[in-house]
Amino acid sequence: MKVINQLEKISKPFNNAVVTIGNFDGVHIGHQALFHEAIEKADTIGGTSIAITFEPHPMRVLKQKNHLPLITLYEQKKELIERSGIDVLICVPFTREFASLTARQFVADLLVRKIGMKAIVVGEDYSFGKNREGNLKILKSFSSEMDFEVIVANWIKIAKNFPDRISSTRIRELIMNGRMTEAQKMLGRYYQIRGNVVTGRDRGGKLLGIPTANINLYDELCPKTGIYAVTVECGGKQCKGVANIGYSPTFDDHEFTVEVHILDFDDDIYNQKIRVNFIQRIRDEIKFLNISDLVEQIKKDIANAREILSE
Repeated sequence: MKVINQLEKISKPFNNAVVTIGNFDGVHIGHQALFHEAIEKADTIGGTSIAITFEPHPMRVLKQKNHLPLITLYEQKKELIERSGIDVLICVPFTREFASLTARQFVADLLVRKIGMKAIVVGEDYSFGKNREGNLKILKSFSSEMDFEVIVANWIKIAKNFPDRISSTRIRELIMNGRMTEAQKMLGRYYQIRGNVVTGRDRGGKLLGIPTANINLYDELCPKTGIYAVTVECGGKQCKGVANIGYSPTFDDHEFTVEVHILDFDDDIYNQKIRVNFIQRIRDEIKFLNISDLVEQIKKDIANAREILSE
C-alpha cells in the first residue's frame, strides 16, 4: 500500500481512482466493508482503490475541549487499512484551513481534479465540506456534473434483528464498559493498546513475586478499570498474560497504571514496544486487607486467564 501524507506529493491524478473517505477510527468491520467495496469497484474498472483519512482527527482541531479518546492511533489505523488490501492511503493533514473548503471545492478540486476520482464509496450518512454542508443528495448532484459514480454501501448492523449499525461510538462505549467480547465482534479483532515498557513502582516482582510490564497510554481509549485476560505481542513473540488497569487500591497511592503480567516469560523488555490485546474482562479491582490476600487473588486471576486463553 502506498501512503501519502501530504497532498502536495500527489503530482498527477491516479488511474480511475475509486475513493472511500472517513476518519476510520477503529477500522471496524463497517469500515472494512467500505474498503472491500472500493477494492472490488477498482478491480472492475482497472483502477486504483484509495482510502482518504485525516490526521489529527477533525474533532481535535474543530473542538477545543472534551476530545474523545481514539480507538486506533494513526500507526495502527494505517496497518489495519493496509491489511484490507487498499492500494493507496491518503492521510490529509487536517487544519482549520482545510476545514473551510466548501463541499464543491472538496469534491471538484481535491477528489476529481487532483486525485482523479471516478467512483466514491460512502455510507448513507456521509457528509463533507465546510460545516458538513455536503450530503448524499449533493454528492449525487455533483456526480452527474463531474462524471463520477456514487456507490452507497449498506450499513453493517450489530446483529441480524438489531436496528443499530456498527459504529465507532458504539465500540467506544463497549470498551469503556469492559465489554471486550462484544467490541471484538464489531472490530473484527481484539481491542489493542500499544506502548513502550516503562519503569513501574517496582512492586510486582520484588514485593509480590509477580513481575509486570508497565506501559503508558498516549492518547488511545483505555478499557474500564479491572483485571483482563490478554495476549501480548513483544519481541516477535505472542504470549498470554493478565492485565491490571486502574489504581491498585490495596496500596492506596491513587496512581493510574496499566500493568501486564506476561505468563511463562522472563525476557528483559524495558523500553521495548509491546502490544496488548484484550480478550476478556475477569473482574473489578478490589482493595485487599493485606498483601498475602492480594497475591492469592492474583494467582487465581492467572489461573482464570490461562483457562480463558486456552479456549
